[in-house]
Amino acid sequence: METTTLLTRPALAKALTTCGFPIRETTLTTMATRGGGPPYRRFGRNALYLWGDAIEWATRRTSRCASTSAEHDVRIKFAPNDDRLAEAIRINAANMKDLSL
Repeated sequence: METTTLLTRPALAKALTTCGFPIRETTLTTMATRGGGPPYRRFGRNALYLWGDAIEWATRRTSRCASTSAEHDVRIKFAPNDDRLAEAIRINAANMKDLSL
């Protein structure tokens, strides 16, 4: 599929799922309302998604490669310059050190 192909919301959900990014049309609808979804345009009442934008969005949401589940970091949201971030990093590093044999 060309990156410039326009897809409706149901077609996008099906295409992303086929490509290994399982997502429902209702989830895309919710994300369009609340934010966090792929960028889209309106044509009348229909939302249209560029395939290139959607696949880039899905790829960015994918975690980094890991060989074990322990390698995936716990996501914690912090404000910039929040001292809790440094503390969380220190604790995480200590925990990872304790796990090494």
